[in-house]
Amino acid sequence: MQVLEEKTALSPIIEVLSETFEIPQLKKKRRVHVLLPHDYYENQEQRYPVLYMTDAQNLFGEGSPYGNWEIDKSLTQLAKEEKAGVIIVAIDHGDEERINEFSPYDNPRLGKGLGSLFLRFVAETLKPHVDATYRTKPERLSTGMGGSSVGGLLSIYAALMFPHVFGRLMIFSPSLWISQKVYFDAIHFFEPFETRIYLYAGGKEGANMLPNFEKLHKTLENQGFGYKRVKIKSSIDPEGAHEEKQWNKEFPIALKWLFFEE
Repeated sequence: MQVLEEKTALSPIIEVLSETFEIPQLKKKRRVHVLLPHDYYENQEQRYPVLYMTDAQNLFGEGSPYGNWEIDKSLTQLAKEEKAGVIIVAIDHGDEERINEFSPYDNPRLGKGLGSLFLRFVAETLKPHVDATYRTKPERLSTGMGGSSVGGLLSIYAALMFPHVFGRLMIFSPSLWISQKVYFDAIHFFEPFETRIYLYAGGKEGANMLPNFEKLHKTLENQGFGYKRVKIKSSIDPEGAHEEKQWNKEFPIALKWLFFEE
């Protein structure tokens, strides 16, 4: 296990779990990073919730040509508030295979969606390995899934189809245009356990983003399954574009609400 450079006393400890983590469900391999709380190795008794995130190349460090969420910097700032006590597991995307791997739905133009298999990988292969390697809180209410764009769509699917694994969802700018079936699945969603869902979209992400976003939000809320158990927080920035810089701003707000607020 390779440990990358630690920047400051409050910066997360960034480790490479594997450069070639096996994804048997897709017969592929991916690099997986783990961002640990800055004091992880000092507090040997403490256990932490875990947030699994897609698109690791865009999340921290130098980022990608598309930009950078800079979650490492956000976690450093949150540590000052003692609200960075979450393990982040960041999974690389597959470049040109990214959309198909993350999309849970088939699309006539894009082809077959493999998102269900990818989530099975996270739930059945990666999560048990992470739980065995690190001091995690393995229960569903301490396990989250997060991402943006098609990664956001994948996180919706995680809430709907893998509620026994994921109890906290960070959904940014989801690619709802890929399939109308997401609304059908949301109508049939029934989660009897406590769940937290943070939804975000920007007003400058194309003509269909906000109408689709509002439709999803209302569909979830109208199921009548009792919001004492299921809590949804919706955030819209009218000036928000579909870009990493915007998700950078939203990440610390969402993380605090999902894991640290009542």
